[in-house]
Amino acid sequence: MRTGSACHRSAVFLPIAIACLLSVAAPIVAAQQNNPVSLENRSKKWNYEEIENAPEKACLRPNPFENDPEALLAGGKLYQRECSECHGMKAEGGKRAPSLLREEAQQASPGTLFWILTNGVVRHGMPVWSKLPEPQRWQIVTFLKSFKVPATP
Repeated sequence: MRTGSACHRSAVFLPIAIACLLSVAAPIVAAQQNNPVSLENRSKKWNYEEIENAPEKACLRPNPFENDPEALLAGGKLYQRECSECHGMKAEGGKRAPSLLREEAQQASPGTLFWILTNGVVRHGMPVWSKLPEPQRWQIVTFLKSFKVPATP
């Protein structure tokens, strides 16, 4: 006999998922808010032209995991495992890859980010992630789109 409804399980899981997400995402947003000049300067050498190179069809693709707390949590874990080495633990960018907190990246559509993840930016050293299962790529996009980063002046 099963106990507890799906709503009850969601009500229990959601606060746990949000707490876990905050433990991953809060330092990212805090770092950007506490040190915007440094982050902006660090990212100036990078151009974000690949965002504009995404085909329109890709840009219009909706994220099937948008507003899914489980996908958000999974995306944060995947980001830490697969992306943070180059883009930084706090998505602030570094010597090998640009900041994902910059307005250029944050204003990109979910479909655009998915396209970039899938195809990589090989000429700048970003690998093709097409072998990562599609749901996992969308989870990373969900995580990246969850940042509440103020626009740069």
